[in-house]
Amino acid sequence: MPAMPVVPADERTTHRHAQGEGAHRRPEADPLAALRAPQDPPWDVYLTGTVFLDVVFTGLDSAPVRGTESWARGMGSSPGGIANMATALARLGLRTSLAAAFGDDHYGDYCWDALAQGEGIDLSPSRTVPGWHSPVTVSMAYEGERTMVSHGHEPPPEEPSPDCPPRARAAVASLTPGVRAPWIAQAAARGTRVFADVGWDDTGAWDLAALPDLAHCEAFLPNAEEAMRYTGATCPRAAAHALTEHVPLAVVTLGADGAYAVDRRTGESAEVPAIEVEALDPTGAGDVFVAGFVTGTLAGWPLADRLAFAGLTAALSVQEFGGSLSAPGWCEIATWWRKVRSLQDPAALSRYAFLAGLVPDTPPGSWPLRRAVPTIGFRRPTG
Repeated sequence: MPAMPVVPADERTTHRHAQGEGAHRRPEADPLAALRAPQDPPWDVYLTGTVFLDVVFTGLDSAPVRGTESWARGMGSSPGGIANMATALARLGLRTSLAAAFGDDHYGDYCWDALAQGEGIDLSPSRTVPGWHSPVTVSMAYEGERTMVSHGHEPPPEEPSPDCPPRARAAVASLTPGVRAPWIAQAAARGTRVFADVGWDDTGAWDLAALPDLAHCEAFLPNAEEAMRYTGATCPRAAAHALTEHVPLAVVTLGADGAYAVDRRTGESAEVPAIEVEALDPTGAGDVFVAGFVTGTLAGWPLADRLAFAGLTAALSVQEFGGSLSAPGWCEIATWWRKVRSLQDPAALSRYAFLAGLVPDTPPGSWPLRRAVPTIGFRRPTG
């Protein structure tokens, strides 16, 4: 998603929905339950960015051809942009606070409601911008890949993200080449563990010196192509080791080959293969991977278990429509684990044995997950 800034305070207005409604919704499971204490920060994860409305077309046999009309067999709409990551974190049981700019339109209302009411995400740092329409991304999924077209008019004058982010165990930041976000250093100085990813470098420079906030991060999670371009390494694993000269923990996603990670502090490295699934829509899978890895890290799991869990959550997400609303919750993780146990797959039973102490033996109680739907704003039935 293209980065769009959080807008200046004097151009914000409080959304007509109550701030933070739905926050601290009881999750299906709490991976940090054994670690929680009264003096903890109020939030497990803080993040900031702009919310898009995502419209996703799936079931295309091929890429659209110029001058022709293509019909998709499936379509879904859901909050996108920074909402992908926020929803994935909340559905894994982390108390999530989001500072985001929302459009002043029905799209913005829908996205706000989906995140605050549907997912229990704290939106007290978020604002709606008067007269500003929601940015929109149309994503077309075909042949296991996707093509995206986005639109958003010129945003209000750029302002750095909040100078005083709330106290949180962790923060997720998306680094932009050549741009410093002051809140990252401030959060790190207060003890917040910062996990960073990065987008494609349109300048073509691929210079780590252009990512000054990386120095404040605990972990960096690029994909294989990004990691190799930034380091000049000829393979992703070598790139991961090279990145640890700049950040304590490097995690490089390898697509269909899984993920590889190196922790400079312990000297530990780990690699976990991807789970083979039939992908319906890969939108947001990278965000879900990061959310799974952050969850495992905050819970204190071994490095290999964190990679395995992140890969599992990403694999489950691509089997549903949309970005944010395809993120799995613990009910789906529990269902997958019960299936693995019933099939008695020795490799999976061994690799994912850590789930036995996390997922309930009986199906979780009712906490229905919203899913992407072809439209928004269905009228409620009358009578």
